[in-house]
Amino acid sequence: MSKPRLSPFISRFVAAFALLVLVAGCATTTPTETMLAVPAPAQKYAAVVVDGSGRTLFEANSTAPRYPASLTKMMTLYLLFEALDQGRISKTTPIPVSANAARQPPTKLRFRRGETIDVESAIRAITVKSANDVAVAVAEYLGGSEDAFAAMMTAKARQIGMRSTVFRNASGLPDVAQQTTARDMAVLGTALRARFPQHFHYFSESDFMFRGRLVRGHNDMLGRVRGVNGIKTGYIRASGFNIVTSYDADGRRLILVVMGADSARQRNDHVEALIQRNLSPTSNTTTRLLYAGEQ
Repeated sequence: MSKPRLSPFISRFVAAFALLVLVAGCATTTPTETMLAVPAPAQKYAAVVVDGSGRTLFEANSTAPRYPASLTKMMTLYLLFEALDQGRISKTTPIPVSANAARQPPTKLRFRRGETIDVESAIRAITVKSANDVAVAVAEYLGGSEDAFAAMMTAKARQIGMRSTVFRNASGLPDVAQQTTARDMAVLGTALRARFPQHFHYFSESDFMFRGRLVRGHNDMLGRVRGVNGIKTGYIRASGFNIVTSYDADGRRLILVVMGADSARQRNDHVEALIQRNLSPTSNTTTRLLYAGEQ
């Protein structure tokens, strides 16, 4: 018995429908490429975005070695907060400023040898002003010497999961042996927020009063984007412009790290773009990075 034959019209309809299904299938499985301008050359740029659970939402060169610059002070503060919580110091404990600390290059509060600063003012001087003289004074007070304190910093880095960071000073001033990664800086930012919630408010301050004068900071991300509440910026010529940013709003928590930007303004624009992209991610997309200088 012969099989019934389809009419030419039905055959064409079936073929067209099959093609439509095939195209639709390809459309749902082939990712869409989006462009992201990067304010740095590839050899300096590194970035990572993690959420509150530690899940990586975005990364680029996140385990490549980079100079931390003043992001270093995040670990100086970690050890200072730890000393506070352990009762080894109080917020009113006076920290002496040595000749070595006083002669550190700016940014600084310009102490003279033999002067002191209380612990709470020291915290604000480091978080808001990124004062190098105060960072060194803290290091010498807690570690006996800055070298010994740097060894403590590196040991603490390993303890909290920073696998590729070596500290050589407490301030982040240039030292070719002092290196980190964007990934490690995200680990440190996450640890500061989780371990010291009672002290984390210091990172949100944009100025403070000291000896009768107002000391202003330079983290322009504070107040620029709702939900941003710190943490630290940094710059030396070898590193470019760095930042570790905490975001907490509408039930979403992020830690963002950007390293190597050509300017503070471009760095901040890039952080804002990363926040927006990761708060409203587009499914089934890939990101192509367009580095500074590329066409």
